Amino acid sequence: MTVLPRTARSFGWHVLCLGIVAVVLYPLVWLAFASVKPPDEILSRLALLPTRFVFDGYTKGWEGAAGVGFGRFFLNSFLVAGLSVAANVLSCSLAAFAFARLEFRFRGALFAFMITTLMLPYHVTLIPQYVIFQQAGLVNTFVPLILPKLLATEAFFVFLIVQFMRGIPRELDEAAIIDGCSVYRTFWHVVLPLSKPALVTTSIFTFIWTWNDFFTQMVYLNDTEKFTVPLGLRLFVDTSSESNFGAMFAMSALALVPIVLFFLAFQRLLVEGVSTSGLKG
Repeated sequence: MTVLPRTARSFGWHVLCLGIVAVVLYPLVWLAFASVKPPDEILSRLALLPTRFVFDGYTKGWEGAAGVGFGRFFLNSFLVAGLSVAANVLSCSLAAFAFARLEFRFRGALFAFMITTLMLPYHVTLIPQYVIFQQAGLVNTFVPLILPKLLATEAFFVFLIVQFMRGIPRELDEAAIIDGCSVYRTFWHVVLPLSKPALVTTSIFTFIWTWNDFFTQMVYLNDTEKFTVPLGLRLFVDTSSESNFGAMFAMSALALVPIVLFFLAFQRLLVEGVSTSGLKG
């Protein structure tokens, strides 16, 4: 049996990877070109490139819909996503520190119970949560979108940080205690700085998931002034009248920019956090 030369195998592997990348990125490329197509070509013309470039979708899309500028939707999304990231990182790191470094009764059972919540569909808890927030008068505010993040409800991120913290030598904790540090100072000054890759990974995924979240925000937000980007994009599609697909595609392309920049800024720490959290523990 003839063995292919190493160069040929490498070339074939690169061609395969480039093909997969092309398939994955094609919808994004189509979206980018569709955002600059004339309105009559967006859905009727199958060609990827437009016959002429038109940027009216960006100008009209930024003007918004339903009397609200799209910049307002961006500000709301940045507010919700930013506070969600801060709340999730703080609460999940505290819970992970307790599971990874502290000794208390039923620690293993509580950790196992937390992991089992990963298999619980979100829709099961949606109605009880909605009833609680409705009775508290918090529906149509940003509180239901942010408050659960302060309670370490994201078991996936707790598990991720726990796995990372278990790889940090315990001798550092003992040295900090000998130097007079309390448990809280040990967490804040010793363990937390060393857990930066896992915290950055948590931040990136929390930001992306919150920024792209549509269902939860649709359930809790009713006022157009409080809509986020996903809800704002929905306003461009009206089943009872003419839909502005050009503006919707333009704002969809613009909505990808913060996610891409956020990812590129912390890409190295993201890869490090995912790889080391999966190996340690």
